[in-house]
Amino acid sequence: MGTRTYYEILGVSRDATLEEITSAKNALAKVYHPDANMQNDIDTTAYMQEILEAYRILSHPEKRKKYNQKLFGKQQRVFRTYTMTDLKEEKTSSPSFVTYWNAACKLNETLEQSIHLMEHKTSKKRLPQKLFKKIGKDAKENTFRTRQLNQLSLQAIQYIAILKNAEIPMDYWNLDAMNWVLVHWGQKQNIDYLTLFARYDAFVEQNKTNAEKLRLKSCNRQFHHNLKKLLSYALEA
Repeated sequence: MGTRTYYEILGVSRDATLEEITSAKNALAKVYHPDANMQNDIDTTAYMQEILEAYRILSHPEKRKKYNQKLFGKQQRVFRTYTMTDLKEEKTSSPSFVTYWNAACKLNETLEQSIHLMEHKTSKKRLPQKLFKKIGKDAKENTFRTRQLNQLSLQAIQYIAILKNAEIPMDYWNLDAMNWVLVHWGQKQNIDYLTLFARYDAFVEQNKTNAEKLRLKSCNRQFHHNLKKLLSYALEA
């Protein structure tokens, strides 16, 4: 890993909570588990061991404290989760690609949550309004769900800012592309990760069936449509 810190290995900020650290470790373990990459003839054992080592230290309060003192000295700064502003402030210390991968994962999770809420709102509109007026719940539920969607849209904007700041094109924000690049970036972390997206395109072209290519394109179109729909709630209060 060279000079990569445990925080960079897990792709979390330096003030990350235990829950965030555990979540990052579990998500990375799914992608980097050797069994998951054996069929592609990629040995991810070494990186998996580093992920577990990072988690072992950062998940233990005393070990994390000692590690922070060794890494940052006695005077410790307060760090926030990565946002566009944070990334500009941290120009001299470029975040790990894992940070961008985490942002894409969170964006996809946020979108999944919003889809359920948006579908519920749509189904409500199809039902006779007089039924809801009788029980007086329609307006309240609609306002509550709109507020939830508004919060999710603001979260999505934060993740989008991270990905755009990293100059990762929107067509690669899907997990299939991000996971593929993450695994290959882990093999040689001094490589420009942007070049790996071009290699991903070549991989898809050479190894995916026509049906799989159509599925990926369809999923991307649906992703863009749902994201645009979610972002429209950013203007609603």
